[in-house]
Amino acid sequence: MTGNPQAGPRACLPPKPARPPQRLRMPPGAWDVHAHVIGGGAAHPFVAQRGYTPPPASADAYVAMLDTVGIQYGVVVQISVHGSDNRLLVETLRAHPQRLRGVAVIDAATTDGELADMKAAGVTGIRINELFSGGSGAGELRELAARCAALGWHIDLALHGSRLSELAPVLAGLKVPLVIDHMGWCPAQAGILQADFQAVLALVRDVGCWVKLSGAYRMSGMPAPYPDTLPFARALVDAEPDRMVWGSDWPHVALFDEAQMPQPGDLLDVLHDQLQDAALERAVLVDNPARLYGVPGRP
Repeated sequence: MTGNPQAGPRACLPPKPARPPQRLRMPPGAWDVHAHVIGGGAAHPFVAQRGYTPPPASADAYVAMLDTVGIQYGVVVQISVHGSDNRLLVETLRAHPQRLRGVAVIDAATTDGELADMKAAGVTGIRINELFSGGSGAGELRELAARCAALGWHIDLALHGSRLSELAPVLAGLKVPLVIDHMGWCPAQAGILQADFQAVLALVRDVGCWVKLSGAYRMSGMPAPYPDTLPFARALVDAEPDRMVWGSDWPHVALFDEAQMPQPGDLLDVLHDQLQDAALERAVLVDNPARLYGVPGRP
């Protein structure tokens, strides 16, 4: 996904219009814990070393999507194409303080004053992203974790299962909450007995990691509703239902085939298929994320 060097990073598709879920009955106070806002242009430029070029995705468009599917709260995660320039993220949080939390990307150059400003705006954690150019790597995990601990923040891990397995001894020693993106980014075709997914389960059971039951369309080798991902979600829920959360991954960047583009309401129905229990749906969509991120607008 690096694109033609002469043409620049490949342009990816915009999201589909949202519609409400058909099978899942949305509980009041539901959360989407993984989405992005995207700028571009002079005001919010993209980093040169990026894996793709996305179309703009505004805060207002994101909130409108939440309204359409019946979700109250959202978490905006800093996207790789903006690197560690968190200005758009902070602007978004300040524009919607009653509805949104944020996850930033920082590096050694990020000052304590910048961290304090981000915390005041509603940032509750940082992201490590080795999946796309422009993200921050895991080379300074211990140093970053120390800064997060002082702020009461968590670390969001956008890493393939193989990398999570490799880093497991380091992760076990960190004194901050850890959140694994997209069920650990393990290929569904390899099944739940694959070593990398078993390492993800061990991180949940033994280290206390949280997991986003999201990104089924990125793991799956099948079309929607991605039935080959159901055993992964169920194994994770069985391991620790109180640390499972859900994210839409809106606006579904780095997709180039319209047939692969999901729709948020359909992804909520996938969650319904995964959980098959109203109490679990409330835990994953309402109770668990409220504990992890803190409800916007409340002290």
